[in-house]
Amino acid sequence: MAFFYNIFISLMIFGMKVFALFNEKAKKGVLGRKESLKKVQSAFSAKDKVIWMHAASLGEYEQGLPVLEQLKKNLSDHKILVTFFSPSGYEHIVKKKNIADVICYLPFDKKADIKEFVAQINVALFFTVKYDYWYNLLEELKQKGIKTYVISALFYDTQSFFTSYGKWFVKQLQKNIDWFFHQTEMSYALAKSVGLTQSSVTGDTRFDRVKQLRNRDNHVECIKDFIGRDKAVVFGSSWQAEEKMAEEVFLGTPYAKLIIAPHDLKRVQHLKQVFPEAILYSTIKDSAENFNSRVLIIDSIGLLSRLYSYADIAVVGGGFHDAGLHNILEAATFGVPVIFGDHYRKNPEADELISADGGKSFEKTGLAADFVMFLINNEETLQMMSANAKKFVDDKPGSTELIINKILS
Repeated sequence: MAFFYNIFISLMIFGMKVFALFNEKAKKGVLGRKESLKKVQSAFSAKDKVIWMHAASLGEYEQGLPVLEQLKKNLSDHKILVTFFSPSGYEHIVKKKNIADVICYLPFDKKADIKEFVAQINVALFFTVKYDYWYNLLEELKQKGIKTYVISALFYDTQSFFTSYGKWFVKQLQKNIDWFFHQTEMSYALAKSVGLTQSSVTGDTRFDRVKQLRNRDNHVECIKDFIGRDKAVVFGSSWQAEEKMAEEVFLGTPYAKLIIAPHDLKRVQHLKQVFPEAILYSTIKDSAENFNSRVLIIDSIGLLSRLYSYADIAVVGGGFHDAGLHNILEAATFGVPVIFGDHYRKNPEADELISADGGKSFEKTGLAADFVMFLINNEETLQMMSANAKKFVDDKPGSTELIINKILS
């Protein structure tokens, strides 16, 4: 099976290189990997003890960050390496101030390349987040006797591990992973059913992360003045479906201000066509703009989690199709009811938030828009859902502490 896996990796690399000829995002990933080896060679000496976190993309990075930060506090003499698979995660984080000594792309999972990369690093411990498993990497780490963990592990029944051909993959995880820290009881039970017993349920570290958001400075220039005395509906990481909702809410009620932060800034021009009277955030943040418009389009990155602190209602994107629901906890932590589509199979927290009556999911955008307008006009229900959303986050245990205690024991 290892033979077929390596063939698959070779075909994947070839496919990504071809795709990179036509896609700028893929091109960044291919070219960026050429720099990874040089980055670790220049930053780490043989004496440096390194904590290595791997994240597929931005969401997984945010999920693993509370653990990484706490490890850095406990092991302050260690250096930090963060690797990404996706350009979207790498591009977002590399531009920000962070605790890592090196941020780079994980090399493609070819044996020779992985062996050369790992040889440059004196890894004290390694963890990957959620479910990004690369088997040549895990094999190399195991051969070097490096402790390897999975943070906020999430197994679900349609993964390859639970198919007739998944036994080889399971054996690799049995052999190479020291401990799985599961998000949910269901994930724990599924892993145990195929023999992955080196595990415990510690919850989702994103709850620790979003609790931290409340204690920072969440001020965003001009937002309070824009909202005034109206209700504020923040459309976060919006796709076309959520933007259609925004249009319906805009036409359906005059009693709300809409703040739209698209998942891709390329959608800003389209939004300006849909809402000709809308203000672009870039035009107001440095000037005394009047706020007669009811729509504000965020054409800057890095503001969304702060914008949720101003919201009365949040509509979070990605749930009306298979792209994947974006982070609903960043809104819920501020006591904001969250509305989203019903495609969220990989987001167990969505079901939990709905059960707590702090959020609602809809199959159709029209029904979702109607419910947003209902909340705008029904203060009692709005306040009840707001309190439920905050309590939902508050009641989650400190996952990071449980994980750190196990790793450092």
